[in-house]
Amino acid sequence: MAEVKQTGLEIQLDEQVAEGIYSNFALINHSTSEFVIDFATVMPGMQKARVKSRIVLTPEHAKRLLRTLQENIARYETTMGKIEIPTPISTPSAGPKMGEA
Repeated sequence: MAEVKQTGLEIQLDEQVAEGIYSNFALINHSTSEFVIDFATVMPGMQKARVKSRIVLTPEHAKRLLRTLQENIARYETTMGKIEIPTPISTPSAGPKMGEA
């Protein structure tokens, strides 16, 4: 079991958790008391995504996570360059969408 010391807090990280879980899709929902983040893997050409992990946070911790991600992305982009998010390629649908005639 690996132990990481940061800001005086001892964090224990066992080998299975240290391996991580790959995710290329996240779905976020919330209620008045919690935020739920589902991490999933979407395979090209598949219409289903399998949730690999779910994290439940208080609103306060969700906001702290947001701030920490923003800070880390800013540091990453300073070193590695801007992260570009490609514009999705639209595919023709089979029929009108909701609200369209």
